[in-house]
Amino acid sequence: MDAHHLARHEHREVPMPKSKVRKKTAYTPPADRRTPVKVRAAGPSSLVYKIVMFGLMLLGLVWLVVNYIAGDKIPFMADLGNGNFAVGFALMIVGLLMTMRWR
Repeated sequence: MDAHHLARHEHREVPMPKSKVRKKTAYTPPADRRTPVKVRAAGPSSLVYKIVMFGLMLLGLVWLVVNYIAGDKIPFMADLGNGNFAVGFALMIVGLLMTMRWR
């Protein structure tokens, strides 16, 4: 026999050993010592809340648009300079934060 046939006969498949199955412990939730608190059902937001929320978002957008178009011609906006971005975005962010409590 030549080396090629000999090498083919020596290669044998070795069976993989079976993995051991671990026993899982059942999940037991911790005992809650607090008494449950009833949460008051919140009704829909008032009309004033919605008007203020959307008004702040719109006012912030208008502030930024006016800053781009005519910010250098309006004296107090020209004095603020890049602070106009802070004012506009702050107004919009406050309006967006209000949406979290909107029902």
